[in-house]
Amino acid sequence: MALRGGTRFAVRCEDVFPAGCALVPESLGEVEDYDEKTGRRSPAKDKLTGQRVWQVRVMDLDPELGKRSRETTVKISADYQPVPPTGAPFEGVEFEGMTVTPYVSNTGRMAYSLRATGMRAPAGVANKAAA
Repeated sequence: MALRGGTRFAVRCEDVFPAGCALVPESLGEVEDYDEKTGRRSPAKDKLTGQRVWQVRVMDLDPELGKRSRETTVKISADYQPVPPTGAPFEGVEFEGMTVTPYVSNTGRMAYSLRATGMRAPAGVANKAAA
């Protein structure tokens, strides 16, 4: 059985970021599509849901990464711009409705894209705030 391009697989945030992740400050923004014919940019739409697409850069907090790159991008499909839980620099977040889409890059290497439907404060942080 062959997979069609763009197949999204559901994943849990804790499986992608077992040690958690933190937002890179000022990195949340709307994704834009570029039309080469007209030279215009327009808000990107999710091909499956039709919702607008936002992206945020996060730092993977996994200590086993050592000196390797810790930064990755998560795209969020939502009608309105997501709001970080606290607005603090490098705040921890968890993503809801996460999916991963594997693909082969232009250079022939395996790559993947991360998507989500929302973000929230990590469960442990919410419990501490309520205490």
